[in-house]
Amino acid sequence: MAEATVLVVEDEEAFVEALEIGLAREGFRVQVARDGVLALELFDALRPDIVILDVMLPKITGIDVCRELRKKSAVPIIMVTAKSSEIDTVVGLEVGADDYVTKPYRVRELVARMRAVMRRTEHREDDLTQDALVEGDVTLDPEKHEVRIRGEVAALPLKEFELLHVLLANAGRVMTRDQLIDRVWGSDYVGDTKTLDVHIKRLRAKVEPDPSTPERIITIRGLGYKFDTALTPT
Repeated sequence: MAEATVLVVEDEEAFVEALEIGLAREGFRVQVARDGVLALELFDALRPDIVILDVMLPKITGIDVCRELRKKSAVPIIMVTAKSSEIDTVVGLEVGADDYVTKPYRVRELVARMRAVMRRTEHREDDLTQDALVEGDVTLDPEKHEVRIRGEVAALPLKEFELLHVLLANAGRVMTRDQLIDRVWGSDYVGDTKTLDVHIKRLRAKVEPDPSTPERIITIRGLGYKFDTALTPT
């Protein structure tokens, strides 16, 4: 990914210096923001190809920065933290991060993750139809990045939007858990599969008239999920 622009959001000088040198050596154009407020300002000015985003930042946390970016862009985001607990990982991915690395890390490892995420994003955009999808009272318009449920616009975080996109594009077909994870998080995703379950639960809360008895996003025991075109309760 030579000549791609990366926005590095990091306040630890040692990491900033290592990333500026290492990423430039790999052919990236590097811009640095040392706090969350500046990160949002630089993002609007630069429109980078990828964002490396530390969780612990002055002024605005990396989680909040990620949330704000996801309201307006599908840019690949890799979150970085000194913490490695599962809850931090889940929170990061739920607000729309594409990958997650912990400190300390090697720049070479980070670059490999960056390139994988950027390839994944390109393939994801090429793979799914950009035509509006309509199933019952659910409409998804990829070009507008808009979902309407029962006539009302629904605000979906990026991963929920992508998951619904895959389910609607394959309406009536069973999508295995592995297929959904590959399509939404990528084939090299190594996180807990509970992340998929969390997103399905949140998606049902928005799509289903009664999430406790799903009629649209159906669980197929031992396999995965499908978006039921017949809307038959399960």
